[in-house]
Amino acid sequence: MKLILVESPTKAATIQKFLGRNYEVVASYGHVRDLPKSKFGIDVLRDFEPTYTIPVKAKEVLKLLQTKAEKADGVILATDEDREGEAIAWHLVQALGLNGVKSKKLKVSAKGGSASGGKSLERIAFHEITKPAIEEALKNPRALDMNLVDAQQARRVLDRMVGYELSPFLWRKIRYGLSAGRVQSVAVRLIVEREREIQKFKS
Repeated sequence: MKLILVESPTKAATIQKFLGRNYEVVASYGHVRDLPKSKFGIDVLRDFEPTYTIPVKAKEVLKLLQTKAEKADGVILATDEDREGEAIAWHLVQALGLNGVKSKKLKVSAKGGSASGGKSLERIAFHEITKPAIEEALKNPRALDMNLVDAQQARRVLDRMVGYELSPFLWRKIRYGLSAGRVQSVAVRLIVEREREIQKFKS
């Protein structure tokens, strides 16, 4: 029996109905690792390397997934086919120690983790939750897209770097509880600069 990992329990239940007993579909409930809440978590002197921790709410889920992965003949990563979904698949590989799995279908260039015997490890993607779409995806596994994974990591690191430094500054200068992000901070600057141009304009 092969273990299929998805993000949503609702999606897991639906896909399970399509596939039957040869597969077990289980949800990760979203991200299983993240930057720590209590510290910066980014080593700016080592190419902005992030330090990931496992949130409390994800520990029980990972424990369950680990047990099921050890018993399964192979593991199939079926998280969403977007930046976040690709990152969740990569984090599952790391957290479950799957990057030692022998596989011709999936190449994972990542640090950490331990080998998990000779189990197969595959990444599939589909754009609709129908039986034909799932079956077609299983016939055509692909490699984990590290460009998408890196894009998500860059977004997360930028969020932390901007928010961690600017938000406390806003609390001190304006009002507690305000937040600054990598997108809104730049947008506010553009608006301010444009407003200053308008104020300086003389017809």
